[in-house]
Amino acid sequence: MAKITDRQMTAKPGSSDKWLSEVAIWGHGSLVARITPSGERLFYFRYSNSSGERITYPIGTYSRDGQEGTMTLAEAGQRAKELAGLHKAGIRDIREHFEAEEATRIAAREAELARLAAEKAAIEAEQAQQASRKSVTELFEHWAKIDLINRKDGGAEVRRMFEKDVLPFLGKMAVADVKKGHITEVTDALLARGVNRMAKLIFSLMRQMFRFAVDRDLIEHDPTASIRKAKIGGKVVERDRVLSDDEIRALAKLASEAGLLSSTEAAIWIALSTCCRIGELLNTRWEHVDLTKGIWLIPAENSKNGKAHNVTLSSFAIHQFEKLKILNSHSKWCYPNTDDSGPVCSKTVTKQLGDRQRQPSQGVMSNRSAKAQALLLPGGKWTPHDLRRTGATIMTAQGVLPEVAERCLNHTEENKVKRTYQRHSYTKEMAEAWQKLGTHLELLMSHLPPLQRE
Repeated sequence: MAKITDRQMTAKPGSSDKWLSEVAIWGHGSLVARITPSGERLFYFRYSNSSGERITYPIGTYSRDGQEGTMTLAEAGQRAKELAGLHKAGIRDIREHFEAEEATRIAAREAELARLAAEKAAIEAEQAQQASRKSVTELFEHWAKIDLINRKDGGAEVRRMFEKDVLPFLGKMAVADVKKGHITEVTDALLARGVNRMAKLIFSLMRQMFRFAVDRDLIEHDPTASIRKAKIGGKVVERDRVLSDDEIRALAKLASEAGLLSSTEAAIWIALSTCCRIGELLNTRWEHVDLTKGIWLIPAENSKNGKAHNVTLSSFAIHQFEKLKILNSHSKWCYPNTDDSGPVCSKTVTKQLGDRQRQPSQGVMSNRSAKAQALLLPGGKWTPHDLRRTGATIMTAQGVLPEVAERCLNHTEENKVKRTYQRHSYTKEMAEAWQKLGTHLELLMSHLPPLQRE
């Protein structure tokens, strides 16, 4: 039969494959069709290769009137004619010819993709190189915008530390030029000032910033990586400073003569009698203090662990808040800043107390208190946080269970099982603990002259 017809191609399938073929084109191969029992209608080009082997090479599937398939009967005939032409021209192995062509196309495509990838890598490397030429100050601003902004204070305290102790040394340097020696130059300056803990803290912050840069391909290596934190200022000794009863009595005498702000004096006794963190006190608004009911709410946004904390105020603590109220009743803040736009800096009280505990050999700092030794106590330097620890220690000495004292400190329970299943609030026990602490402080103060008790 000379030609395959559409009628043959659309015939009902049989129980076995039905083959249809046309006369060979120029004696160099012919169009062949196969109708399978499942209804598939397939086109092939049949030819003899250079070894005389008959090859049936698939070229497509039958399509008519918009039905599924890759080519019409006429298109299949034209394709067979093209392949016969190749065979006539000397290409005896049609299949191998197209496989070789496909391999060539694949190789060319892969080579092009590799070229594009290399170009992209080169562009990214150039961008990274340009980024690494950014200054450390620019890196800090990038880090502040992405990471520090998520801190409770929006990164304000870290910014203050960097602007004081890091950026003056490194700020103008390109990030890629910062080496180990530049990092130690910063920490050595801090160690020379005797602020070892601050040196460790700032080193940790610099490491966070440079690792941030590595994560974003701004630099390849963290310049702090080979520096051991333990080598910065030696081993950190956990503070365990607790003021004795005699020191508390002495403090009451010294505080009144130390040239402190009256509000700072009140802060000392509030911190001691409530075991609060000094930052929680300095950020307090009067709306959270109920002196009639004797309750002080520390809202979640002010507490370190993000959990609201109710403090039952003893009469001793209420008296201190009443003195503070007289001083700052004009503001919504218990400790307003100079323009009453918010609370004072959380470091204010700590600095005032530290300025008055300098050893005689350290002299007096300019623009700071002239009474540099006014608050020195026999047991050594003390901080507002030591007052918190002292208050909790007095509680347990008065018979308060350690677990209750921990609740008064608003510490998060470390034991997960207890944290999950122990739901007793300890409200009553905590109130009794604060009252015992206040009573003990009143007893200590009762031996002082009236002016110093005030």
